[in-house]
Amino acid sequence: MHQRLEQALCEFLGVRHLSLFNNCTIGLITALQALRINGEVITTPYSFVATAHSLLWNGITPVFVDIDPETLNIDPDRIEAAITPRTTAILAVHCYGTPCDVDRIREIASRYNLRVIYDAAHAFGVTCHCGSVLQHGDLSVLSFHATKVFNTFEGGAIVSATPEMKRHIDQLKNFGFVDEVTVTSPGINGKMNEVQAAFGLLQLRDMGQSIARRQRVDGAYRQGLWGLTGIRCLPEPAWGQGNFSYFPILVEPGYALTRDELYDFMKSRGVHCRRYFYPLISAFPMYRGLPSSRHVNLPVAERVAQQILCLPIYPDLPETTVARIIDLIARKL
Repeated sequence: MHQRLEQALCEFLGVRHLSLFNNCTIGLITALQALRINGEVITTPYSFVATAHSLLWNGITPVFVDIDPETLNIDPDRIEAAITPRTTAILAVHCYGTPCDVDRIREIASRYNLRVIYDAAHAFGVTCHCGSVLQHGDLSVLSFHATKVFNTFEGGAIVSATPEMKRHIDQLKNFGFVDEVTVTSPGINGKMNEVQAAFGLLQLRDMGQSIARRQRVDGAYRQGLWGLTGIRCLPEPAWGQGNFSYFPILVEPGYALTRDELYDFMKSRGVHCRRYFYPLISAFPMYRGLPSSRHVNLPVAERVAQQILCLPIYPDLPETTVARIIDLIARKL
């Protein structure tokens, strides 16, 4: 089942080599080890905390830079200024499935001889101007957590470009075993089990229909919320195809409530939204002392974290429920 799912995912996603993992966090930790990353890594403060935690687990110092106000991805204009002699890599996130500016990031990485790892936890099935966004960077790491577009209850994967790298990653996720009696590296137990893989194969059968139904929910939200003062929907990807994994809105000045007031109001009406991502990673105790975590360094991310609200979205979300959510938001104007 494990081997069948790896092959099926390669075909569905349009990638050459994929290694299944028990979760995305272990995949991120292993990806950094596979590339022998050390020193400092430039990354985003606007992500799930596992992105930065994977760096700390490898003894790497995160260097946070601000995000683009439209895509909410790491801002390439900020990356170059943060590079120091200790910088070895860029760890970027395709936030909400919107592709990063992969060409700009590649150009910067090439100029300074840096590795690029993409946290692609949100980017299952996402394409950009040249095909699968997962083909960019040295490695891309996926999440198959229960909240994701494609899930195996819990799980993840690393996408790599060469059979040699896949072999190395497969050894690292299995304690470093090369064969039954030979261990060549300090690997970890990161294997996905057969039951998860079997579930993933079933999930994959309806993935096209599932994403199409998500797209209809996305479209209904955009139409219903269009023109509401103080409510801003993020733009759709400028090129390629997203996966409609999240529907984030920004609660801006001009709306009758603050973001947190709207969050509490919706929750009181049985609608469970998420302040995703809030707080910023840079605000947590293990990161807030870093020079790059200073508020003045991250003005866009700080503002977005105070305004963001992700509305419910899943394939079977009824149209009547979507209409009710829109009505609840509109009535608070």
